[in-house]
Amino acid sequence: MKLSEGVEQAIHCMTFLSGLSEQGVLSAAALAELHGVSASYLLKHLQALSGAGLLLTVPGPKGGYRLAKAPHEISLLDIVLAVEGPAPAFRCAEIRRRGPNPLPARYFTRPCQINAAMLRAEKAYRAELAKVTIADLAAEVAADDDGSIAARGCAFLERNERKTGNRAAS
Repeated sequence: MKLSEGVEQAIHCMTFLSGLSEQGVLSAAALAELHGVSASYLLKHLQALSGAGLLLTVPGPKGGYRLAKAPHEISLLDIVLAVEGPAPAFRCAEIRRRGPNPLPARYFTRPCQINAAMLRAEKAYRAELAKVTIADLAAEVAADDDGSIAARGCAFLERNERKTGNRAAS
């Protein structure tokens, strides 16, 4: 299974945004700069996260993005589904019905065994993603940090965090 770079970018952005102050927001440009990625590509994913109810968008010159929910309420599965969409990674096209000698109809009364196996794997994968929250990731990063990661984040927020009184405007 291959996920787009947008998933990685979205998870990093969501984890970083979990460290904002109560009234703080970050612009898409600032998040793109922080991670060294294309602002236009990242903006597409931030908009998807906003549309999924995971980010709040504050408009205007002092606007930006912030989490729409508490970090412990946002799972990796939520983020993956927002960026990649809800369709399963494997989509059975029933190729058994094709070719010069397709299988007889009696073999299609139940789902394809290959499709069933792939859907079981997807279910397990999604269950694992649902167990991990942004709060969990932030705690793991903090536990491994010797202070360098926190210092980098604080310095970046000092330069780029915008304070706003408007907490909700999607």
